[in-house]
Amino acid sequence: MVIFIDRASPGDASEVLALQKLAYQSEAELNGDWTIPPLTQTLSEIQSEFETKVFLKAVCADKIIGSVRASQNSGTCQVGRLIVHPDYQGRGIGTLLMKRIEEAFSCAERFELFTSTKSTGNIRLYRRLGYQELYEEDLSPNVRLVFMEKHR
Repeated sequence: MVIFIDRASPGDASEVLALQKLAYQSEAELNGDWTIPPLTQTLSEIQSEFETKVFLKAVCADKIIGSVRASQNSGTCQVGRLIVHPDYQGRGIGTLLMKRIEEAFSCAERFELFTSTKSTGNIRLYRRLGYQELYEEDLSPNVRLVFMEKHR
C-alpha cells in the first residue's frame, strides 16, 4: 500500500467532506450526538476554510483516505479534524498526517487541538505524539471536549 501525503486544494473539498462525514460517524455514535459540527458542515463551509487553513490529504490509489487541517495565529497552530477512512485506520496514517501538518507549520511554537473526552484512541495517539491535556469544555450536553497542546 503506497500512501502519499500532499496539500489538498479547494477542488478536493467535496471528497474531504464526504470522508469527514464517514469518519465522524463513530464519534457521533460514541457520544450519542449526531449534530456534531463535522457531520453538519456544508460544502460551502469547508470550501471557505480552504481560504484560511492548510489542508493535507493522504492519498492511496487516487483516493483520499485521510486529511487534517490547520491554521496559525501568532505562535500557535490550531490543528483540526484529523480523519482517516475507517478501512485504513490503525496503519499509521493519522500519525503521518499529524507529523506532516506540524512540519508545515515549522515556525509555530505551540500546537493545540481538541477531541472528545470519550475518544480514548485519539487521546492516546495525541499523547504519543507529545500532546498534553490542557482543559475540558462542553460542546453539547452529550459531548465534552478535551483540549490538548504541544510545545516545540
